[in-house]
Amino acid sequence: MDLQAMYQEIILDNYKRPSHRGLHEPFDIEVHHVNPTCGDEITLRLTLEGGRIANLSWDGLGCSISQASTSVMTTLVDSKTIEEVATISDAFLALMQGKGAVVPDEELLEDGVAFSGVAKYPARVKCALLGWMALKGAILQLTDREQTDAKILRIVPDGSKNES
Repeated sequence: MDLQAMYQEIILDNYKRPSHRGLHEPFDIEVHHVNPTCGDEITLRLTLEGGRIANLSWDGLGCSISQASTSVMTTLVDSKTIEEVATISDAFLALMQGKGAVVPDEELLEDGVAFSGVAKYPARVKCALLGWMALKGAILQLTDREQTDAKILRIVPDGSKNES
């Protein structure tokens, strides 16, 4: 099996059998994000316990890319600190902005590397980032902007970076 076929298998597996799918209670925050380009939707719930992501759950409608990316994201960030989430998010954002030229950190992104091919298709990048933007929104609502790691603050919905 070649690498691209393996990546497609990872995406399809996460689409068909998503991790953390199904909205759970209790939660500290719920956010709902929509990709206006295609209509994909994600609702994300989470709790912060001792600065770590906890009780992470989601539900959504949309293409296999948005749904699988959210599944992979929830697995990657579950039980992580805000700082760890920032590092993972920054690496995934760099991969998506790399237009297929970025070599992903497989240890950090794990199954997230399967989305490296998506970066070659700008219209699909927003799909892959939808769940990540919902996560950013949830964390920003739960914390003071000044206390939130700068890497999380730099991620903006169109996939670009805001250095302010």
